Amino acid sequence: MKHFNLLFVLVFISINSFGQGLLQEKKNFTRQDTLRGTITPEREWWDLTYYHLYIEVKPDEKYIEGKNTINYKVLKPYSTIQIDLQEPLVITKATQNGKMLNVTRDGNAHFIALIDKQIPNTVNTLEVHYKGNPKEAENAPWDGGFSWKKDNNENHFVATSCQGLGASVWWPNKDHMYDEVDSMLITVTNPKGLSNISNGRLRSVKENNNGTVTSSWFVSNPINNYGVNVNIGDYVHFSEVYQGEKGPLDLDYYVLSYNLDKAKEHFKDAPKMMKAFEHWFGPYPFYEDGFKLVEVPYLGMEHQSSVTYGNQYKKGYLGTDLSGTGWGLKFDFLIIHEAGHEWFANNITYKDIADMWIHEGFTAYSENLFLDYYYGKEASSEYVIGTRKMILNDRPMIGHYNVNKEGSGDMYYKGANMLHTLRQLIEDDEKWRQILRGLNSTFYHQTVTTEQIENYISQQTGIDLTEFFNQYLRTTMIPTLEYEIKDGNLKYRWTNIVEKFDMPIEVTIDDKKQWLFPNAEWKTISINSDSISIDKDFYVFSKKL
Repeated sequence: MKHFNLLFVLVFISINSFGQGLLQEKKNFTRQDTLRGTITPEREWWDLTYYHLYIEVKPDEKYIEGKNTINYKVLKPYSTIQIDLQEPLVITKATQNGKMLNVTRDGNAHFIALIDKQIPNTVNTLEVHYKGNPKEAENAPWDGGFSWKKDNNENHFVATSCQGLGASVWWPNKDHMYDEVDSMLITVTNPKGLSNISNGRLRSVKENNNGTVTSSWFVSNPINNYGVNVNIGDYVHFSEVYQGEKGPLDLDYYVLSYNLDKAKEHFKDAPKMMKAFEHWFGPYPFYEDGFKLVEVPYLGMEHQSSVTYGNQYKKGYLGTDLSGTGWGLKFDFLIIHEAGHEWFANNITYKDIADMWIHEGFTAYSENLFLDYYYGKEASSEYVIGTRKMILNDRPMIGHYNVNKEGSGDMYYKGANMLHTLRQLIEDDEKWRQILRGLNSTFYHQTVTTEQIENYISQQTGIDLTEFFNQYLRTTMIPTLEYEIKDGNLKYRWTNIVEKFDMPIEVTIDDKKQWLFPNAEWKTISINSDSISIDKDFYVFSKKL
């Protein structure tokens, strides 16, 4: 038990305390925060269409060098373009149509003065060259950057991770989530004898004369910037074909050579995940790019079509059940959770990181939907309720807009329990499933706001959920059902609520279930009992007077 408690604390800290500012409170914002988090004038006038990122990775020196070729559509005339790249990396030159361009740096934002006239509806190309020793990840993926590690055979084992911190920590790009590139080619040169695995499908591998090898991976679907990754190691490959809702889907696995046998057994969770999530969320959103699990030297991350894995081939979260119910040891947490992000994060992506709950709330909820599919509704319920012990209610789930600041780490399991509560209100599991699938089809390959998600769910349920979402997303208050039983009467009301909050709740009285319809005012009904039982599937508190 002591071992479990210690590990639980470590897991709890890791989930709720991202480094480098991610999931940590910040009240004073700087110009750099605004330049990063705002759709600035230097961003809004152009629309990304294509990236060709080429980099050479030199692990011995912890050094990278390369360029990003950026194709963009002109939306309106403008003469300055913002490209982001974080120190200590430097832009060495920028060119357009063979002309050298002037680059002015303001912290991590680079403002490039364009010479040629920018004509609306035309597609232009900008080349940005860069180099340097990128930030080294201190605690990936929370404090991300480049992870420069060695495997058990002393081979280089290198990977990138950068959510929140930003893709500009290792390559120059339009580092704001609102504008996803339509497609992308990722070309990586690394030492011979090692393989690079990136997003999408492998187009080519070429051995060079200088002891290096160059691989190119093509992503044919829109991709968010933090979803792009590089993974270099002594990889071996195995695969299978999953017969999914849209036909055959390639499932590819890249693991360290000495973990091959272990991975072949352990990764059986991957097709199980795909079956459950296609049921709940609709077809896998990136059939054209396939699906990969790639072993990395850190815990893992939801890189699109290239999900990274470092859960040590254990069930649960590093061998621990986050819910404390036993159900969390029925699956590999990293495979289920990070792959769940293919629907909520990579298919449906927040426009502003303040709405990160859309990624993490729905994906944490996907864990118990996986259990629901294979073990039933009761298992699902027990698991999500068990995760409530990790909720802090320290600050709202929605963060600060336009300054690259997300909300509380409660977006994971408070988010999951909010959605679980919503399922109870709907009282129709098939309708709920169609809403989840409808989200993924309606907002297919789109960036969204919280308001869009709220409005869609309200429209589909036919319930005005304004106060429901205001309560759970925008405050730290948990609705408390205050009640008194006296002289055969049950007197009840909601406290600790936003104005006009009136969520119905199911209770059991005399072994019979019934609905109560509380609001902020006292209501009274007659009962033949001296106690009531509140349905545990609702994330609420109660107080008997």
